[in-house]
Amino acid sequence: MARMYDLRQKEVINTSDGTRFGFVDDIELCIKTGKVIAIIVPGPGRLLGMFGRDQEYRIGWEMIHKIGDDIILVDCFTSKVLIEHEV
Repeated sequence: MARMYDLRQKEVINTSDGTRFGFVDDIELCIKTGKVIAIIVPGPGRLLGMFGRDQEYRIGWEMIHKIGDDIILVDCFTSKVLIEHEV
């Protein structure tokens, strides 16, 4: 059984295009069932990441193909999982 801490130690890599998203920052849970709906990975930073991030990758649990010892392999369209935060 994986814990949130264990997931945060793993790098997320897209198998369809080789994109390295980064490391898991958060998870999205269904309150009713307690199941993980998605993993959240910080998006690309602005100005070398100095002023925070206004985007993140929201990768649905169904897009995860394999959780290994140090990586999580996903299959998705990068543009479809990158979401913008409304300011």
